[in-house]
Amino acid sequence: MRGGGYRYLIVGVLLCAAGAFVALHADLVVPLNRPFAEFPREIGEWRMVGEETFDQPTLDVLRPIDYLSRTYVDHDNSRVRLYVGYHGGGPASGEIHSPKNCLPGSGWYQVSSVPTRIDLGGGKSIAAVRAVYQKGGLSELFTYWYQVRDQALTSEYLLKLAQVTSSLRWRRRDAAFVRISVPGSRADEALAQTVAADFTKSAYPAIREFLPK
Repeated sequence: MRGGGYRYLIVGVLLCAAGAFVALHADLVVPLNRPFAEFPREIGEWRMVGEETFDQPTLDVLRPIDYLSRTYVDHDNSRVRLYVGYHGGGPASGEIHSPKNCLPGSGWYQVSSVPTRIDLGGGKSIAAVRAVYQKGGLSELFTYWYQVRDQALTSEYLLKLAQVTSSLRWRRRDAAFVRISVPGSRADEALAQTVAADFTKSAYPAIREFLPK
């Protein structure tokens, strides 16, 4: 067999191996440690004052295994909205939607977006994205990240890479999208950042308690 024939043979073997891997490799569906319905209504100085339930068309688009959408306030009446969408893997779980696509589709436009780190205390911190969006006369600060096991990731590229790696090593693609939003105005942005950081520090341990390790 000439050199060209060997190359075609090798390519054919590799394609067959890849096809067999795809056919035989099935990611596991990883459940939450506890359903979000049991998520605390009080977290430190924060207490829940509202909870949102999505309609079916919205769920058909997002396709989370479970989700949490609540409003919390503290003793100063500072208000935050917490959304956690969990995607456990498997055919019933959709892909996580980037806020860069979802928010503009809802009429919001991005004013700024920067990577940051949020101090959790005890020498620990997590990576997150801090973004300001406006819609008409409304302004809102969004702090968000993607959680893959013990990793807090700030980009869709890193999310996909972590999911592929996790799929190859452990047959799991579970991930969560966490978003904390603080309404306000551009003049109050520094205060909104402080409020978001304070709530994140209080809520992160509870969020991790519910998500699988």
